[in-house]
Amino acid sequence: MPRKPNSLLDRLLQKRAHIRWTRAARLAKDLDLHDLRGLRSEARHLRRALDRVLHIADARLAMPLMGADAIARPLGTDWAWRPDLWCGPVVPAGIASAENRAMLGDQVTIFHDCKVPELTLRQTRNTGEADIAPFGLRLDVFRFDGSFLSVVIDLPQGAAEGLRLNHLIRMDCVIEAEKPLAVFARLNVKHGPNTEQVVRALPPVQGGAPVEFDLAYTKINEKRVEKAWVDLIFEGPQMNQIMVRDLTFSRHPRAEI
Repeated sequence: MPRKPNSLLDRLLQKRAHIRWTRAARLAKDLDLHDLRGLRSEARHLRRALDRVLHIADARLAMPLMGADAIARPLGTDWAWRPDLWCGPVVPAGIASAENRAMLGDQVTIFHDCKVPELTLRQTRNTGEADIAPFGLRLDVFRFDGSFLSVVIDLPQGAAEGLRLNHLIRMDCVIEAEKPLAVFARLNVKHGPNTEQVVRALPPVQGGAPVEFDLAYTKINEKRVEKAWVDLIFEGPQMNQIMVRDLTFSRHPRAEI
């Protein structure tokens, strides 16, 4: 384990170095050119080391940690989840000219009906101070000759187990786009041969806001629930870059009135 650079001796040396360079800066304008040239060379060597420390520190402190599990959990939450793509590296990490049903990892699939798919998907590393998820999803859409574009997230079995009509499923999604566009979220619940769907429009704000799917308005057969998935539907996505910086889901029972 490397020794931490904050021992008493280190702090004394750093204080002396700070005093020395503060004095050098004050006297630099009066030094002869030979001495000034030597001082400049020494300062450049020091700056390279300092720049390297700042580069590494800024990168590590700005990036969310892999495996981050900060998820909004309303009172009574009995299940919460962040898809793998937003937690750690997936394979493949990117797809150019993404065909219909192309997958990024095991849980995220793109659907469209373009004849010429001029769009790409890529997992990116989040680096903003406000980011919670370590990774995000970027869609670059150029000419778009299709009628629909959606990203489908398969929910794990835990989302379907014990699902009841009194449940609310909450989705927290942080989306940014170069140009404004309408985004809808559709929850699909398969029960037996039937599939119930609940559609919600995402608020038109950068940074996103939670939406909730109320299962009370569906006709699911609680005893036959098999699986669930969510479609993120983008309307008019052409010539746009869309960033899904975070995506989480949780489930909790509706408050009884």
